[in-house]
Formats: sequence, structure tokens, C-alpha cells
Amino acid sequence: MKLYTYKNCGTCRKAVKYLESKGLEIEAIPIRDQPPTKTDLKKMLKVYDGEVRRLFNTSGQDYRALDMKTRLPSMSVDEALDLLNQNGNLVKRPFLLTAHSGAVGFRESEWNLLFS
Repeated sequence: MKLYTYKNCGTCRKAVKYLESKGLEIEAIPIRDQPPTKTDLKKMLKVYDGEVRRLFNTSGQDYRALDMKTRLPSMSVDEALDLLNQNGNLVKRPFLLTAHSGAVGFRESEWNLLFS
């Protein structure tokens, strides 16, 4: 499974510890250096029923600096995915893709359901 993370993100560190405690192998990918591919973004978009906003780090500085709150509603899905693919800071993290599902952000209860 792929886990896109940022090393200084406490939530990402919690997610890694959670997965390690379950004995799961992960492919850790630095999200700022290597944002999710468009293929991975499209897979995650399906997990969230096409709600592209769920893939964005809405509390991040880049989101605010780019005025995404205003811009995102008028963007096409392809434009939004292109932007996420170009700027890992805009992607909600951690960004976890398993063989059959995925999750953005870390909520232990949600992840427990994912791995039950």
C-alpha cells in the first residue's frame, strides 16, 4: 500500500505508527517531493464519491494563499487534480491507498474500518 506523508506532520507520524502496529507494510512517499499521481488521485476520488474538495488540505497555507476556497467550486475535476498533482502541499495528508480502498487524513476509527 502507498502512504503519502510529510515528515513534519504529526498526523502522518500517527498514521505510520498505526500501520506499523498492525504489521502492515507501506510504501512511504514524501508528498511534497512526489505528490500523488493523477492515477492515484482518481482512485482516491472514487473512494470519496467524486468529492474533490475532500482531497484538499483545506487548512494549509498553500490552500489559503491560492484562495482555493473561492476558486475550487468553479474548477473542473481535471483542473483540481492537475493542481493537486503539481503541489503536494495542497493534498490532504496522510494520503493512503490500499489495493481496494483508501483514506485521506487520519481518523483511527475510519482506519479501523478500513483494516477490519
